[in-house]
Amino acid sequence: MEKEKHTPPAVDSDARLAWKLTAASSSSIFVFGIVMAILGAILPQLVGRLNLERAQAGNLFFFMNLGMLAATLVFGPVVDRFGYKLLLALSSLVVGLAFAGLAFSASYQMVMLSVVFLGLAGGVLNGGSNALVNDLHPRRRAAALNFLGIFFGFGAMLVPLIIGGFLKQLGLRPVVLIPAGLSLAPFVLFSIFSFPRPKLAQGFPLKDVKHITSSGLLWLTAFILFFQSGNEFSIGGWLSSYFQERYSFSLSHSALVLSGYWFFLIVGRFIYPALNRVWKRETVVLAGAFLALVAVTGLIFSPDGRPAVMLALLVGLGFAAIYPTTLAVIGEKFPQFSGTAFSLAISTGLLGGMLSPWLIGRVSQNHSLQTALLVPLFNLVMILILQLAVRKKILTESGKQVDHSTEKQ
Repeated sequence: MEKEKHTPPAVDSDARLAWKLTAASSSSIFVFGIVMAILGAILPQLVGRLNLERAQAGNLFFFMNLGMLAATLVFGPVVDRFGYKLLLALSSLVVGLAFAGLAFSASYQMVMLSVVFLGLAGGVLNGGSNALVNDLHPRRRAAALNFLGIFFGFGAMLVPLIIGGFLKQLGLRPVVLIPAGLSLAPFVLFSIFSFPRPKLAQGFPLKDVKHITSSGLLWLTAFILFFQSGNEFSIGGWLSSYFQERYSFSLSHSALVLSGYWFFLIVGRFIYPALNRVWKRETVVLAGAFLALVAVTGLIFSPDGRPAVMLALLVGLGFAAIYPTTLAVIGEKFPQFSGTAFSLAISTGLLGGMLSPWLIGRVSQNHSLQTALLVPLFNLVMILILQLAVRKKILTESGKQVDHSTEKQ
């Protein structure tokens, strides 16, 4: 099959606009990092205040991710057809309102409603920001998406830092209202900046849907996101509780461990673009998954809290490259339909993000969080297997293209 020729989005020729929108996307993915971390960071407080069972806590993760899944299924075709501006600006505002709702929730039902809206709007911010940055930087997708992921890590790290440092002095409500205010930044930026024209303003050609959905490479990478999203939601959501249960850490100390995990995820996203210049992207993902596999195994069996803290940091370092680098592979495969391709892949990922923390809640209810960490361990084994399949498929497709070019000559 002849290699497809794709025209980069027109916005790539306007460097100033590209970096303005990259800044706006960075602020929105920063807010999404807060969305991802907030529930896990305040979970021990919610459990105590509302007298929740472990299974109920697991349901909060499940329904927040269900909201993300619903939004992610919709955003891709919408932004490919109508553009990014309105959807991203509106979602930033809804996230802020949902944070405010969470701050003032006095019942399990109100907390549930708030996290569902956090999931809906956060899903659009996540998928839309990644797809937009992918379009803005077609010649350096992996580096740009890793750069974006750094701001996700900063957002995720901020919440446990605030809780560890200020929860006793301020109380839970002011702590949760801080990210509500921060959500106004992407809302303002998305509202005032110009955006590129929709890529499919004349309509969505249905024949291309079949081309996207029939791609074996898309579904291999999508299921890498399935298991990796499960990992990030699970570790981010349950790590603080794990250190309290297993090693008797205080709420503040366990929140600082969670913050350290996110910090090392940020460090990894600074490091891996440099490794991409030396290693292929598939090798970078394999290396990260193997490091995380070793660290999670150590975390399960470590009898003491001090080495467990270091292992938790290494889990973050190992996770760092897997998600953004996998997205870069998808963006390169479908540059003209990146919104739709990202929508399918990220939606698949969110299924994993929905199921894994819910499963951990169920297992820990009947056994312990130590036993429940077998869930991310299994996920990492699957990522290694799928990434080996991706590497083989890319090599096979590259070989076919070379053979075809030789035949034409």
